[in-house]
Amino acid sequence: MVIFDRSDLEGVDVDGPADAQAIVFVHGAMFTKEMWLPQRRALADEYRVVALDLPGHGTFADETFRMEPAIDRLEETIETATDGSAVLVGLSLGGYVATEYASRHPEQVDGLVLTGSSANPVGGMRLVTRANGTLARLLTRPDIGKRAVDRLATRWVRNRDLPPDIEAAIIDAGFYPKQFGDAGPDVRGVNFREKLSTYPGPTLIVNGEHDKVMRRGEREHGAAAQDARIEVLAGVGHICNLHRPETYNARLRNFMHQRVAPRQG
Repeated sequence: MVIFDRSDLEGVDVDGPADAQAIVFVHGAMFTKEMWLPQRRALADEYRVVALDLPGHGTFADETFRMEPAIDRLEETIETATDGSAVLVGLSLGGYVATEYASRHPEQVDGLVLTGSSANPVGGMRLVTRANGTLARLLTRPDIGKRAVDRLATRWVRNRDLPPDIEAAIIDAGFYPKQFGDAGPDVRGVNFREKLSTYPGPTLIVNGEHDKVMRRGEREHGAAAQDARIEVLAGVGHICNLHRPETYNARLRNFMHQRVAPRQG
């Protein structure tokens, strides 16, 4: 029997058995914790699944994304909604947040799953990150630009093969494209590959085949990690957990079964 409960933390959702292995999902820029609903629904029978909103998104839309508050919020979530450690699953910006957290608190991270965050924002990629951030700020500054991005994002979600209630929840939570630009200063120039190399636990790098920018350097990223496996989902792009949720869920479950040490007792 699955026990469903809610965390007392604002902007955090918790489902699944209280005594099960915890998985904490960290969303990418523009989306919210609701982007993980297909994974949370599929895995809550076996795991304690937790998802949080980052600064500047969803519950905290009135804030600006910064890495330090994001790390603090993730730490508070792990301490409050788990038994003190969890597997971290991060996509895009969430992948960089998860990597930063694992480098600081490896004892609290049972495993890492990183999607769309293999590109290391140093050197030439530092310039790409800056350009993307500038473009995001320019496009979302006028109201008309924000509305256009909202329409495109809404259309993209509706074109996925998602259950109607999940589709509605993702759209109703809103989209926050300005955070692409706001996150830039805290991400560009940071050697996340070096940070990943300090984490001793199991890592799964899973990217969409057509994510041409954010999967750049995935082999080097995997080689830098101490215990990593790389998997590529065919025919999909950056947000592959929504494009092919069943396949993504299967890869997560396999990782949990094969690479994450089972709980004792």
